[in-house]
Amino acid sequence: MGATDRLIEGARTSIYGALEIGRAGLGDLASLTGGLRGNDLDGWDPEYIERTLPLLRRLFGIYFRGEVRGLENIPSNGPSLLVGNHSGGLLIADSFVFAMEFYARFGPQRRFHQLAHNLAAQMPMPTSGLLRRYGVVVASHENARAAFGRGAPVLVYPGGDHETFRPSWESDQIEFGGRRGFVKLALSEGVPIVPIVSIGGQETALFLIRGERLARLLGIDRLLRIKVLPISVGPPLGVNVLDLPGRLPLPAKITVEVRPPIDLRERFGPEPDPDRAYEEVTGEMQRVLDRLSEERTAPVVG
Repeated sequence: MGATDRLIEGARTSIYGALEIGRAGLGDLASLTGGLRGNDLDGWDPEYIERTLPLLRRLFGIYFRGEVRGLENIPSNGPSLLVGNHSGGLLIADSFVFAMEFYARFGPQRRFHQLAHNLAAQMPMPTSGLLRRYGVVVASHENARAAFGRGAPVLVYPGGDHETFRPSWESDQIEFGGRRGFVKLALSEGVPIVPIVSIGGQETALFLIRGERLARLLGIDRLLRIKVLPISVGPPLGVNVLDLPGRLPLPAKITVEVRPPIDLRERFGPEPDPDRAYEEVTGEMQRVLDRLSEERTAPVVG
């Protein structure tokens, strides 16, 4: 099946999937499109996950051919900080693929939260109700700590808007932009860091520029707490700015690899240097991403 055939089949599956998910219980329209509630960890709904997971795994399996390796490296119980590189704009295909396989391995009853940028988390969109029920909350250390307090692994993307909107030809780069908050969070809460490395999401559209200078000139960085105003190209409308007016992601193959957990104090001593820890964690992730990139034969095809 070629890329065009996969796009058509994926679109057809998405339509059927949306109808079936609705029957499974997305709730009323306000709940569906109103954005996340932000700090409501109780939006996580294991019964809903159990009902919808088989269909969603099938949908993402057909469309993105998702492959997640190394899930056994995630501690089988208790909190941990899963630190991932992020790709694909606001549509977070890599996060969807990973979450489906996490719940398939550990079961819908294991609490799991993913931290999303304010803009992605609060923007009204058709999947908001689904995201909320699968454990997505607004990115903040407070939400992470609350989730740790409930024994949950937490997935964070330190690169945020800077990384997820990088040009497509930089898809093989870890670009956290020097953001070291995840190291300080892991140290303060005494949880291990589990690196999550993915590739393929930056091929779901042609990302041209981040638009950081334009965002500053227009004051977008102050208004929306986002430092980019990216331009991308993708179906059905062609050019998008900040993923608006909207696009259908191309059926790029998403591959995710989970690395063994890192106990920062065990590796770096009782008083770890955050700068050194940051460089070593991101360096390890870059080496894995280099290998994943070498495995790919062509963009989108994988």
